[in-house]
Amino acid sequence: MLKDPVCGKRLNHNKAHILIEYNGVQYGLCCPKCQSEFEHSPQTYAKPELGEKVKKIAHPPHRRPQS
Repeated sequence: MLKDPVCGKRLNHNKAHILIEYNGVQYGLCCPKCQSEFEHSPQTYAKPELGEKVKKIAHPPHRRPQS
């Protein structure tokens, strides 16, 4: 369950208008108006406790081909 950081509406991932990642945290927004507000001023609305931390996929180290 996510909480729209602009209007406070609670959302499921699959019901969100859009999911936006900002500073390693994913935020769910309920409508185009909230999306616009968030994109205009993300530092105002981005609070990590209202989103979900994005999990980074670890890539294996690069290996040189053997000769």
